[in-house]
Amino acid sequence: MTYSTVKRWHEIVKSRDIASLKASLADDVIFESPVVHTPQNGSAITAKYLAAALHVLNNDTFQYLNEWLGPDSAVLEFETTCDGILINGVDMIKWNDEGLITHFKVMIRPLKAVNKVHELMGQMLRLDAAQQR
Repeated sequence: MTYSTVKRWHEIVKSRDIASLKASLADDVIFESPVVHTPQNGSAITAKYLAAALHVLNNDTFQYLNEWLGPDSAVLEFETTCDGILINGVDMIKWNDEGLITHFKVMIRPLKAVNKVHELMGQMLRLDAAQQR
């Protein structure tokens, strides 16, 4: 068994390389956010959300605590602090035979953390949208 997708994901998190992020996603990837009601479909919107998350959550305090690996999936538990709020969550990643990510689900706790992520991600995505106009 190889976990090259997980290794690649760790490299993306460490480098914040958006081009590598985009290249790691299947065209029909599904992204499930803890703060968006419906799943997001497609690599463009998934890359946008994950790039924003890399900016918002991936600060000096970000670390993966645990990993659970399956043949074509992984659960990665993380912890970070944003604006003094401790955020604990998991990234649930599934990939296809080519190693491309087909499903990415993020779950976060506690409620105070969910609210903070909602606030910060909203700011980041609005800024991105304004810059693209």
